[in-house]
Amino acid sequence: MIIYIDGEFVPKEKAKISVFDHGLLYGDGVFEGIRAYNGRVFRLKEHLDRLYDSAKTIDLTVPISKDEFQKVILETIRKNKLKDCYVRPIVTRGVGDLGLDPKKCPKPSVIVIAVEWGAMYGDLYEKGLRAVTVSIRRNPAEALPPNVKSLNYLNNILAKIEANYKGGDEAIFFDTNGYLSEGSGDNIYVVKNGEIVTPPTLNNLRGVTRIVLLETVKSLGIPLNEQNLGYYDLYSADEVIVTGTAAEVAPVTWIDGRTIGNGKPGPITRQLMAAFKTVTEREGILVYK
Repeated sequence: MIIYIDGEFVPKEKAKISVFDHGLLYGDGVFEGIRAYNGRVFRLKEHLDRLYDSAKTIDLTVPISKDEFQKVILETIRKNKLKDCYVRPIVTRGVGDLGLDPKKCPKPSVIVIAVEWGAMYGDLYEKGLRAVTVSIRRNPAEALPPNVKSLNYLNNILAKIEANYKGGDEAIFFDTNGYLSEGSGDNIYVVKNGEIVTPPTLNNLRGVTRIVLLETVKSLGIPLNEQNLGYYDLYSADEVIVTGTAAEVAPVTWIDGRTIGNGKPGPITRQLMAAFKTVTEREGILVYK
């Protein structure tokens, strides 16, 4: 495996950062998760736009341009001879001291990792995920905005730990106001009476796959609404769907002991899963020309 770090492509064994990097010390940095399908990088522009927006929000200057970053991502995939893969671009605050002050970090670091990647949830796309709501609340927007995809993922990790103890494949967050937020690594949607309803993105990540799903829903003529949702909406749903770059489009068929719908992926979920697969097969920036 070849990793890109600050202008160099190095073997995995030599891919190292300083113990004084504030990305390690404080989770001070941003990242993205990007997929490539059959040699095409899917929605690369949107992912890079979000990366730079996250960086700007935390006052972190990405030391290379978006065009350069795109070239680095494509070259990292080429050097690893990958076609279907998951790409992790990272920008850390860089090396500083043991204090918090980011002004002590003169040079941010850029890292790109690309690994082979298949279906994240395996056969659960046919069976459906078991999800649990967790006591951990999603970071409020006035503290650390969920739309910043930062290296500090402890909020998500604590939710995942709780889901693991409760026997769930995925955790479901609510926010500090009691509204449905998202999964530990994906956006969430409720289907009721043929309509898809999803929370607005103030209390959850503006997912790139979420954008694709909303575009698909519009093209298929399925009614869609964005509004705050609660436990009642979740438990009484006909179908529940989660989406994310790693997860793609996945059904949830069990939540907190309650069977969702008939306990199988529903018709709208299946329609969207098939449509998403079609989109990923035809869109993307070519890696190999």
